[in-house]
Amino acid sequence: MDKIKITGGVRLKGKIEIGGAKNSALPLMAASLLMEGSVTLSNLPHLSDISTMANLLVHHGVRLNINACSDYKPGHDGRVMTLSAADIKDLTAPYEIVRKMRASALVLGPLLARFGTARVSLPGGCAIGTRPIDLHLAALEKMGAEITLNEGYVQANAKGGLKGAVIEFPKVTVGATENLLMAATLAKGTTVVKNAAMEPEVSDLANCLKRMGAKIEGIGTRVLTIEGVKNLNSVNYAVIPDRIEAGTYATAAAITGGDVELLGAKAEIMGATIDVLRQCGVEITETAHGIRVKRTGDLLPVEAETEAYPGFATDMQAQLIALMCVATGTSRITENIFENRFMHVPELTRMGADIRIDGNTAVVKGIDHLSGASLMATDLRASVSLVIAALAARGTSIINRVYHLDRGYERLEEKLRGCGAIIERTNKE
Repeated sequence: MDKIKITGGVRLKGKIEIGGAKNSALPLMAASLLMEGSVTLSNLPHLSDISTMANLLVHHGVRLNINACSDYKPGHDGRVMTLSAADIKDLTAPYEIVRKMRASALVLGPLLARFGTARVSLPGGCAIGTRPIDLHLAALEKMGAEITLNEGYVQANAKGGLKGAVIEFPKVTVGATENLLMAATLAKGTTVVKNAAMEPEVSDLANCLKRMGAKIEGIGTRVLTIEGVKNLNSVNYAVIPDRIEAGTYATAAAITGGDVELLGAKAEIMGATIDVLRQCGVEITETAHGIRVKRTGDLLPVEAETEAYPGFATDMQAQLIALMCVATGTSRITENIFENRFMHVPELTRMGADIRIDGNTAVVKGIDHLSGASLMATDLRASVSLVIAALAARGTSIINRVYHLDRGYERLEEKLRGCGAIIERTNKE
């Protein structure tokens, strides 16, 4: 099994290209199921989660065509995928595929809306706490779907088609908002979604659906209004840059006292991350091609808590904790989204970090330096927090189970080496 070996202590300096957002690309790929025409997505990241979704769509009967590059960007970052769902043959999303990635549940809404029936395995993904799809199912039931659970599968039927409804989520949920957005585009009548997620990736999906002919109002707000249409049109669409990848590399630059330009990053969708990093004493400026991240002074402690967008993202919590391990004081970082998202903490303490968990808050007392160690990755963002810590640690670290990283970070070692990091992937003991 692959491992990543990092010798820390090198200041990162240079440029890093930010790829397309995984959390945007996955629902955009699922949206191809809504119509017989084609969806051509550019700036698609080359990640294992993308491959998993592609495999699932092919299982349903979607035809895929992948090009190595586009005019958007050279190389893998600019890859283009065309998806055509004209000949869907199978309406079951099997456990063998869905268990690998929670976002597989996003095929439920499109299949049900277009074909009136779908059978989808209950999903898997990172082990960061319970993330049930009950809100997805309750919303679809309000639109007229009959739903049963049997042997680990959701069986959904809407013989007369889905019907518009007023749905208010009891809490903000990105996945359910996305599933409902797609389902409502082909429903009869008008659907109003209250307490909708405002994440940029949700808006990206809504904007793409509008380009396909959907009628959606309120994009980027807590209330979405969708008037159902009979058919959607083919579309070419570029995936937005990945704000979490950009925030991750910004944190890596900060912990090493580096100076890195993140090409393609968009400051306007990274507000909370940028605000927290600036509180830590990190300089962040917009450039003609992205944002520049630089730190020359001490890292300052912060208090932060994860919230739904536009608040500080839960997907940046682990990276911030790693950064605060070497700050000049004590930080408090509260996790409000997932209950099991501190699994990186025991690994960071193996590097000498001083972290105490108090309920859903990590109390991080900064130390002079971290030390290299053999580490075990537990989930996607926890994995990359260990990479960040290892970049600043004295000595060499070995990070095991790096397949988690491949779910969300394309060419991570190559991008970091380009800025001077001493990092390599190996399968040697």
